[in-house]
Amino acid sequence: MGRIEIYAVLAVAIAAEVVATTALARSASFTKLVPSLVAIGGYAVAFWLLSLALQVIPTGIVYAIWSGLGIVLIAAVAWLRYGQALDGPALFGMGLILAGVLVVNLFSKSVGH
Repeated sequence: MGRIEIYAVLAVAIAAEVVATTALARSASFTKLVPSLVAIGGYAVAFWLLSLALQVIPTGIVYAIWSGLGIVLIAAVAWLRYGQALDGPALFGMGLILAGVLVVNLFSKSVGH
């Protein structure tokens, strides 16, 4: 699998994790069937795809991208869909997370450009 393809796999893994986490928040501690099934299925897909990315990209890099983008995207979904607004310091922190992901991907020799 090429570099573009593996990053696409990682992107889909992150998207699946965002969907799963959003569903988990709506599952009411696994008492609601549909959100519970979406959460379980989403995490299964996310971790399977994450395992594929880990075969090609170093673990630290994959995890930095996975966690950083996951945090920002889940916060964005919670804000846009459920009205869970973020204040200035939270937005600033999210910007730093995104900046960190960009620095790792654009400048780190660990990524394997």
